[in-house]
Amino acid sequence: MSGHSKWATTKHKKAVIDARRGKLFAKLVKTVEVAAKTGGGDPAGNPTLADAIAKAKSQSVPNDNIDRAVKRGSGELAGGASYEEITYEAYGPSGVAVLVECLTDNRNRAASDVRVAITRNGGTVADPGSVSYLFNRKGVVLVAKTPGLSEDDVLAAVLDAGVEEVNDLGDSFEVVSEATDLNAVRVAAADAGLAVSSADLSWLPSVSVPLDEESARKVLKLVEAVEDLDDVQNVWFNADISDEIMELVSA
Repeated sequence: MSGHSKWATTKHKKAVIDARRGKLFAKLVKTVEVAAKTGGGDPAGNPTLADAIAKAKSQSVPNDNIDRAVKRGSGELAGGASYEEITYEAYGPSGVAVLVECLTDNRNRAASDVRVAITRNGGTVADPGSVSYLFNRKGVVLVAKTPGLSEDDVLAAVLDAGVEEVNDLGDSFEVVSEATDLNAVRVAAADAGLAVSSADLSWLPSVSVPLDEESARKVLKLVEAVEDLDDVQNVWFNADISDEIMELVSA
């Protein structure tokens, strides 16, 4: 299992601090707004928007906030910002490759904030293309575990939709597909009655770097610092952190 998947699961299990929940709400609302601006305000005809709304609702973002974001993005409501998608590349401690996805209305601010967070935590900002080749763009659907549901059941439900693999993350199943098959897999899982927690385009590492406890602490400290930035939507990294070490660093 990739370090990122474990880290995402660990964060999900942690108690959510109010301040960080507020930042999460803002990031999810921004994603909804951009999806509506890009593909229109009707979720039925805009799978990206449907996924963004589902993810926001799964994190208890109020419906009013979601509705306003859709209306701002579609132009029905004034006040929508012009966001730009930017990806930064970096190397963290122990040579771990890091991809930082931003959604910002101020490119200079985003670049400065990301650079400071990375360098202050033992990392180095890298040139475009020097890190991204270590990752593959994939679709990732998370399915909540329910009594009696097995990995084989999930695989059978989405097999014809283009699934590549199913991983057991403990309290959920991770369904990986080609990026272009993400919506088909999400729909197939939902049609089969599976509880879809989220459906996202992700950067999954093709090569991983195994870490000991000390290195894992340093890498995760950098990741947390970058994730905490307002302009940052996602952070991907190619660390291979064992279950035992992950338990130690997240205790």
